[in-house]
Amino acid sequence: MTIFQNLIEIIPCSSLSSEDFQQIMELCHASYNEDLRELFTYFKHPIHLVIRHKGRIVSHACIVERWLKEGDAPLMRTAYIEAVCTAPELQSQGYASHIMRRAVTEAEGMEFDVAALCTGRFEFYGRLGWERWRGPLYCRRDGELIPCPEEEGVMLCMLPRTPPLNHSAPLFIEWRGGEIW
Repeated sequence: MTIFQNLIEIIPCSSLSSEDFQQIMELCHASYNEDLRELFTYFKHPIHLVIRHKGRIVSHACIVERWLKEGDAPLMRTAYIEAVCTAPELQSQGYASHIMRRAVTEAEGMEFDVAALCTGRFEFYGRLGWERWRGPLYCRRDGELIPCPEEEGVMLCMLPRTPPLNHSAPLFIEWRGGEIW
């Protein structure tokens, strides 16, 4: 066990203080250079994973329940990982790697079928065991399939409950509002 494991806090949305939420928003803004407040309004009961340094949240990820479907297979209850970030001055020191490993462990314990995220940092997540989806991507909204050809960064992490998947097959995500993937 690393020092980071002892520092990671798991905070359900219902227990997140307004001060912690504000710190998460500031951290996301520093990492992504955009305000993610609106995106967070679409998250249903997120579970936040945070690491604090000197009392401030310096690394974050959250798990949001979403639904994915590969080809004609049944829907998979998905631990969708959002807002992974670390304070710029603390990046490349292992914070995000440890948060992501713990997010996978939490997803396994919550009996999700699979974990997923959308990123442009393939090497970072790849070395943590995430696999890039190669097939076409779609969003299902009100029964309509919407192609998402501009999305290229979907990665999955196989969990004990993950069925065999064909990474070249179409992958569908259920609409939730905000960003599709």
